[in-house]
Amino acid sequence: MIRNFKYRLYPTSSEISRITEQLTEARRLYNAALEHRIWVYKAIGVSVSYYTQAAELKQIRAEGICKLANFGACQYVLRSVDKTYQAFFNRIKRGQKAGFPRFKNAKRYRTITYPSYGDGCKLNGNRVYLQGIGDIKIRLHRLVEGKIKTVSITEKNGKYYVVFSCVVQARPLPEVNKSVGIDMGLESFAVTSDGQFIQNPRYYTLSQKRLRVLQRSVARKVKGSNHRREAVRLLAKQYEAISNQRNDFLNKESIKIIQTNDTICIEDLNIKGMASGMLAKSVNDVAWGIFFGMLMYKAENAGRKLIRVNPRGTSQRCSRCGTTVHKELSDRWHDCPVCGLSIHRDLNSALEILRLGTDPCPVTWNSGSCVGHISD
Repeated sequence: MIRNFKYRLYPTSSEISRITEQLTEARRLYNAALEHRIWVYKAIGVSVSYYTQAAELKQIRAEGICKLANFGACQYVLRSVDKTYQAFFNRIKRGQKAGFPRFKNAKRYRTITYPSYGDGCKLNGNRVYLQGIGDIKIRLHRLVEGKIKTVSITEKNGKYYVVFSCVVQARPLPEVNKSVGIDMGLESFAVTSDGQFIQNPRYYTLSQKRLRVLQRSVARKVKGSNHRREAVRLLAKQYEAISNQRNDFLNKESIKIIQTNDTICIEDLNIKGMASGMLAKSVNDVAWGIFFGMLMYKAENAGRKLIRVNPRGTSQRCSRCGTTVHKELSDRWHDCPVCGLSIHRDLNSALEILRLGTDPCPVTWNSGSCVGHISD
């Protein structure tokens, strides 16, 4: 499996200057490749392929038009343009909003990737060598595992990072003979079938007062001025802090679940659809998609089983007898008139999610047999 290892870099002023130069050259190559494709299609109606543009790289570099030091990095830039085009046409075929590839300015192009480890990039102790930049000091707070495939250097809010993409072997955890169902929510971040209520930290909501102050500060500054650039930097720093807090919380909670369960059942939610409705701010703040992604790759690495369950009806059905008990969104308690089960609504949903993920048959209360198959 592929795993990324991210580390902070501490470049000198001269190294920062060279990083900026290489980023500029990579961005110029990206925009030139995009412009070339647009011009050729308008002129003769032919789509330019990656291989056509890659064949011209040697001549372009020989003429000094492109000064990006590493040849593989140049190829990676052209592949990025090609992938962007392919994604554009795929969206058209699916009938989605297309979004034509656009040119990148300095704020939108902040990463250089070396696609082959050892070709212009190498880790040497507490320094990493990058062709065209030099040996940069790196903070190795943990060891790089597996076989390094690609190396990327990126700038974010004035800080520099390097990311090693590695092929690592799975490390199965010992079995604990336990399964869990997880109901995601907004009142609580998640409720597990074993009765654990995980508090929703609401990092974005708690930071809104500070964000409003910083946003007003940006709005009051003159565009293009140094004061405005500094205000933008402080605003970006606050957003970065929120993101770091959220990712730290999600990492800790996901690893707890992976370590204590063999089988994890989650809802197959339409997060994109939910994030565009009236609860968009809260849904984006809670970051279910990131959490599910973490559970997925950590379960794969630990040899755990992750099961996605159709969420339809899980909040309305009784987890003990299967009776449909209608509840409004404001109703937070489940009281079954048939079997008498009385528990929190979200706990009932978590138990139902666990049942759907582990039991191939529907609930038949007071019966030892299964009738039919689940429709969800």
